[in-house]
Amino acid sequence: MTATRTIISLLAAATSVAAFAPIAPAPVVITHLSATTNNENNSPLNQLTNAASISILAATLLFNPLPSHADGQTKEFKLPPIDKSDKSRCVLNSSKMGQANAARDKLYDLRECDLRGTKGDEFDLSGVIMTKTDLSTASLREAQFSKGYLRNSNFDGADFTNAIVDRATFQGSSLKGAIFQNAVLTATSFEGADVENADFTDSYIGDYDIRNLCKNPTLMGENPTTGADTRLSANCGPPK
Repeated sequence: MTATRTIISLLAAATSVAAFAPIAPAPVVITHLSATTNNENNSPLNQLTNAASISILAATLLFNPLPSHADGQTKEFKLPPIDKSDKSRCVLNSSKMGQANAARDKLYDLRECDLRGTKGDEFDLSGVIMTKTDLSTASLREAQFSKGYLRNSNFDGADFTNAIVDRATFQGSSLKGAIFQNAVLTATSFEGADVENADFTDSYIGDYDIRNLCKNPTLMGENPTTGADTRLSANCGPPK
């Protein structure tokens, strides 16, 4: 009697983001290895062959892992058109869902909005979409930006003190003189962002993200409000 036993299977889980959806990765091939238990095929040679096959597969997964994209590192997104008929769209509103995982009852779209000097302290702005948005000099202390799409926008002089900016992307945005003191900046991308004169004092940044931030050529200067040296505040050494 032959018994088929599944040795290894790889499962791909598709995650859904209410505010924006990254382009789906390539399909994952699910691999199954079968082992027979009848006496004829249970020879030492067959056992050795099966063990070798499993070892090869394990080595392949170890050195060629499946891609894992944090939202802050996702390169491309599919965004819906702006609903410019909604005249009340350009207002900072804290999420009523009580969740910091971008869960909302509708799309939170602040693209092309002028919100200069706005006060959004302690607001839950998770899942917000911003492109060509002006939030310069805004007060965003202790605000939450989980999975925020914050690209190509103006955050000059904005105050993110004690904010949680998790799995977000500031790609192409201007953050000159912004303050991130004691902020949580996990899995957040500053690729292509202008961080001159920003203050990152006591902020929490993951190892991978801090390496990329330290390579940013605009990481220099001194914050005009706090007086902190920008590179030193991010725990980056002298530029190479």
